[in-house]
Amino acid sequence: MSILSKFSLQDKVIVITGGTGILGKSFVKAIAEAGAKLCILGRNQEKIDERVATAREIGAEAIGLVADVMDEESVKAARGAVLAHYGTIDGLVNAVGGNIPGATIGDDQNIFDNKIQDTIKAIELNLYGTMIPTMIFGEVIAEKGAGSIINISSLAASRPLTRVLGYTVAKHGIDGFTRWMSTELALRYGDKVRVNAIAPGVFLTEQNRTLLTNTDGSYTDRAQKFINGTPYRRLGDPSELEGTLIYLLSEASAFVSGETVFVDGGFNSWCGV
Repeated sequence: MSILSKFSLQDKVIVITGGTGILGKSFVKAIAEAGAKLCILGRNQEKIDERVATAREIGAEAIGLVADVMDEESVKAARGAVLAHYGTIDGLVNAVGGNIPGATIGDDQNIFDNKIQDTIKAIELNLYGTMIPTMIFGEVIAEKGAGSIINISSLAASRPLTRVLGYTVAKHGIDGFTRWMSTELALRYGDKVRVNAIAPGVFLTEQNRTLLTNTDGSYTDRAQKFINGTPYRRLGDPSELEGTLIYLLSEASAFVSGETVFVDGGFNSWCGV
């Protein structure tokens, strides 16, 4: 097998949760360009249809399903639909996640006055929203004895980012879950089943643009702190996650499992000096 062919996902069936999100948009594009057959999960039918159309315009086969990753029965129904349509599953990308406004602690807020129930919701969304699909779709991959599962971690799992308590706790859980699942699946199902995570840096998207930029286009204080802590001296673009995603989904990373790969312009490596 040539090195280029190792990066191909030709005819692989890849399920992506959160495919309607900002990062999910780049993930769908990259997976489609790599030749895979996609199943895109989300909660908004209109956005799902947009992502499916994007994949098909690239030339990939794609279907979309409405599913709630926090609902076990909903995810099981989606698994049944994927298997009925494609007959198998070769990869899973757990792209559901994000923060909840009520779970963010303001600079002027007493940290002990935070909305604990919103913090719990943020933990559940980011952690359980990854664990549930992994246990359901991952079972097919494990029993097949081959496939790749990708979780989404964060800088918050390695560096204590202020204000985002629930998100931080959840992403620590993602890293632990990634390592645990990678070990158990390999020991029980062999060396063709892999679980890894991607830890994105700070990416400027339409979703967070108002948080990172002022009305005049300049960066907010928080955004500037991220830039100052990044050797690349800039924020990332979602497209810059695509290469790492395809690498971890493909045979090019056949001996890589249990790892969290940072895509952050060097932020996590730099001490500031």
